[in-house]
Amino acid sequence: MKERRAANAAALAKTLGELYARGTKGIRLGLDGMREVCARAGHPERSFACVHIAGTNGKGSTAAMVESIARVAKKRTGLYTSPHLARFAERIRIDGEPIDDGRLVRVLREALDLGPSLTFFEVATLAAFLAFRDAGVELAVLEVGLGGRLDATNVVTKPLACGITSIDLDHTDLLGETLEAIAREKAAIAKPGVPLVVSRSIVDRPEVDAAIAEIAQRSGAPRVSARESAARMESAGLPAAALVPTLAGAHQRSNAEVAAVLASLAGLPSSSIGPGIARARWPGRLERMERDGIAYLLDGAHNVEGARALRAYCEEHARPEWMVFGALADKPWRAIVDELAGVPCVGVVYAPPKGRPPAPGGEVAQYFEGRGVRCEVATSAAEALERIEAQTPRPASVLVAGSLYLVGEARALLLGQATDPPIAM
Repeated sequence: MKERRAANAAALAKTLGELYARGTKGIRLGLDGMREVCARAGHPERSFACVHIAGTNGKGSTAAMVESIARVAKKRTGLYTSPHLARFAERIRIDGEPIDDGRLVRVLREALDLGPSLTFFEVATLAAFLAFRDAGVELAVLEVGLGGRLDATNVVTKPLACGITSIDLDHTDLLGETLEAIAREKAAIAKPGVPLVVSRSIVDRPEVDAAIAEIAQRSGAPRVSARESAARMESAGLPAAALVPTLAGAHQRSNAEVAAVLASLAGLPSSSIGPGIARARWPGRLERMERDGIAYLLDGAHNVEGARALRAYCEEHARPEWMVFGALADKPWRAIVDELAGVPCVGVVYAPPKGRPPAPGGEVAQYFEGRGVRCEVATSAAEALERIEAQTPRPASVLVAGSLYLVGEARALLLGQATDPPIAM
């Protein structure tokens, strides 16, 4: 048994090494390569029903809720999300659990061999399709990786429903520099005759909603307001408590509405909606844990909208003594700091996230200091946690925020988990 585990671990390490080498190809927006390799593979993306979810923030939480509802309804489920926090297998889940190592090696090996020119994310997406086909998944929930129109997941042609959770400025170099441009890119997951569900935060921004409605109309996709549809579901007998998520944060109510409507459109029974939303878990997003007398709050507030939501949550529910913060260089880290500097705490320790070049620690510290917040610079998440634990009387609370890659690293350290390398794609 020990020898078999060692052999499986070696095979996985070798396969992940080949996959990570594809990271040098960077991000490639476009569907031609994926369509070609899916055809070569016998179209695994057509072997299961699916729900497709885009959005700047909230798409992962919403996907987790829809998948949880489907499991309550006794469906065999697949969930594909990105990035991973600790292990790559988190990206491909079957019946709520990360794919096992042996099966992961098989589908990655097949995807790598089928598509020698595919990028890291394209291989991962194809591997998820293969895994879901092989496992006999009845309903897969697919989270868009980047944008929508040209994202590798958009090779699916007949989802049961599509959803958009939020629109904000992020990845502007690839998606456009205005909210309307980004909205059009994300709305392009719309398919003829397939309902496109939009969140209350989108409906409340008329210019964004209009841009999405334009793409939906052009695609022949009925636009559905999650708020209005959820209200009708409540009028028809769905308990109001069914739309109250266990996931923390006021913004999760909007995500729960989208999830409930998507689940209903996917044909899942209304009786599964409340229990499914209540049982959904999504690590690293306003997640609480404790170690050695310190209460930690972890949240991947990696863009301005996320940072604003985190600040609002802290104003009402949390008063951390310290913050561990990290950001990638290509993120609008100054605007993120502008929001998080409003979270009252003794000080901040900056820890550079892994995966892509981090924001320069000295500049981040100077920017925090300019907003009246003491900031130190550490070389890693481990060093940042050690510094805080060494100088903080118990009991205490610590916020870990910013890049999801930093949150994933810190979370693994706190739990003593093994990790695969992070990769920002």
